[in-house]
Amino acid sequence: MKRLIFNGFAKMATTHDRIANDIASNDVVLFMKGTPVFPQCGFSAAVVQILTNLGVKFAAFDVLADPELRQGIKEFSNWPTIPQLYVKGEFVGGCDIVREMYANDELKPLFAEKGIALDKA
Repeated sequence: MKRLIFNGFAKMATTHDRIANDIASNDVVLFMKGTPVFPQCGFSAAVVQILTNLGVKFAAFDVLADPELRQGIKEFSNWPTIPQLYVKGEFVGGCDIVREMYANDELKPLFAEKGIALDKA
């Protein structure tokens, strides 16, 4: 367990708490294998590339660096694979869903609807 600060008080956080806090604290969150600069799987790399192409700023969390997070995110979302993308607290999906949404020009409208600014038009 890791220590989180809530209203000035330290609390031992469960993995579920940490995930919920990370998702609530960031507009766009990607749980992935590796980092955006050095993805450790092709699926994570594909989602990073899509988000980068769209100009989306996102927080990334490396599940390979934390076995509790790797299992916990699967339980949190009830989704068996990684990467996992969240936008404004809502689970969007994994690589296949993100790729399909990108190919069908559905991601830009989703980000616009959620009030997420894109650095590129």
